[in-house]
Amino acid sequence: MTTPFSVQEIPFSYPGSWFDISPVVAEGTYADDLHLVSHQRGMHAILRFEPRHADARAVTRVTARPETLRWEHRAGGVEVVYETADTVRLRGTGLGMRIGAAATSLTPFSGTYLYRDPRDGSLVFTSYETGRRYRITVLAGTPQAPAGTGLLGSGDRHLELPGGSAWELVVEEYETSRDPYRAAASFEEVSRGTAEAFQSYLQAIAPWRDAGTPAAELATYVLWSATVAPGGFLRRPAVLMSKHWMDKVWSWDHCFTALALAEGDPGLAWDQFTIPFDHQDATGALPDSVAHSEVLCNFVKPPIHGWALRRLRERLPEPLSRDQLTETYRRLSDWTTFWLTQRRAPGQPLPHYQHGNDSGWDNATVFDAGRVLETADLTAFLVMQLREVAALATELGDEQAAGTWAATADQLHTALLGTLWDGSRFLARDPETGVTTSSTSLLALMPVCLGADLPDEVRTALAAGLKAHLTPYGLATEPLDSPRYTSDGYWRGPIWAPVTLLIEDGLRRAGHDDLADDVSSRFRALCETSGFAENFDAGTGAGLRDRAYTWTAAVYLVLAADHQRRR
Repeated sequence: MTTPFSVQEIPFSYPGSWFDISPVVAEGTYADDLHLVSHQRGMHAILRFEPRHADARAVTRVTARPETLRWEHRAGGVEVVYETADTVRLRGTGLGMRIGAAATSLTPFSGTYLYRDPRDGSLVFTSYETGRRYRITVLAGTPQAPAGTGLLGSGDRHLELPGGSAWELVVEEYETSRDPYRAAASFEEVSRGTAEAFQSYLQAIAPWRDAGTPAAELATYVLWSATVAPGGFLRRPAVLMSKHWMDKVWSWDHCFTALALAEGDPGLAWDQFTIPFDHQDATGALPDSVAHSEVLCNFVKPPIHGWALRRLRERLPEPLSRDQLTETYRRLSDWTTFWLTQRRAPGQPLPHYQHGNDSGWDNATVFDAGRVLETADLTAFLVMQLREVAALATELGDEQAAGTWAATADQLHTALLGTLWDGSRFLARDPETGVTTSSTSLLALMPVCLGADLPDEVRTALAAGLKAHLTPYGLATEPLDSPRYTSDGYWRGPIWAPVTLLIEDGLRRAGHDDLADDVSSRFRALCETSGFAENFDAGTGAGLRDRAYTWTAAVYLVLAADHQRRR
């Protein structure tokens, strides 16, 4: 990477690894020192890296590139590289390093125990939180006597390599046991190999990049470094939403990472699209989220999967096999049926959300009128999904099923316009009382994603409504002049990547290319200035919340690639 990135913003990691090196040790919590942070069984800081000079903690400057993280000090420096997904190498010259347990207390059910392995003299930290071991083997240099080996209860547990002379060590994460470490390559060879691997991946994912897409390299790194190997409930390689605290896969976030990866890494892209379907229940529902050690089903997420599948297939370099099509048809039709049977009140044509969280727009102002609502975005997504399921049925030779799906899509489309359209934007409706309410939330304009499947006057009105949400940085989820706007209000003001892409795509299919260009340009510029945060302050463009969010990086890559093609 031509320019370094900040580990305050983006964790240093490696594809397949379940840990990163970062100062972010919990939600919104930044430590003074970098830590080895695991994402198995939750987010847990395991080891603390404390640079040392003259028997005291050294204040250093930290720089990072995909292949190397470095602490720099006037006395010298320390570098770390990933040798494999579960192994990192550290070496220092002049500057020392203390590696200790992040937790100072050890109980029968929490904390980290340190012991010396008699087989090879290595030091091993065992973590109750992750159920893994972290072995340190010194390859060069003379460490000080370790502190806290065999210690129970509270106390310091660490190994220190003093400054002055050169030293090198390796840290490995594993389960129960592993043969003693033997280096197969030099530190320089490991670093060079990682750099080459990332450059190859970058070329695959963003071959179109140039000076006009300056964030493409970093966006690719965000996706590359957030990838984990199959583990726990994640049965296939997964791109976590972040290797900070948003370390899960939510059941609409995954669609956007799949789109960004489709052309350059189609196998991983297909895995991303499929992940939530691995946990589809008997009613057809997808889970809210999947992580290493939990599958949450207390909410669902919106049915954008038909929209995503169509665009994914347009980007994949090879067509799906018939087996893939058959399985996808079954899964997508079951997911669609869930909304038609489990989320429609008796006698009501429109489906409903049970909470804002079901929509993905958790606390959007549209839900101030009530939590259980029929909203136009949901019906619009479902219409697109029904049309995609109908197309799949046709492709698989089941014309009767295709006709049924298409007729249901038409019925919902008619009900959407007849029940929720007020002439300028869409309303929300209580499925029990029938009372409708209006909102200034961007959510009320989301049916623009239907594109040309809307009447001309509806498309025109929605495009006009979007302009009230357009700030210099992109589409605010609540207008800046709304009394309910909040700068860091989650879905009550900030700019978000997923809705940006859904709207941009809908505008193009609705024939509003100039407005779509404007939406794309502003969001791309925002990422190029403010990085890949979970969301952004609509008034200032500042990044908010988790600062290494993969769906933001993914949407940037999709928009940038499409922009380059149009040029």
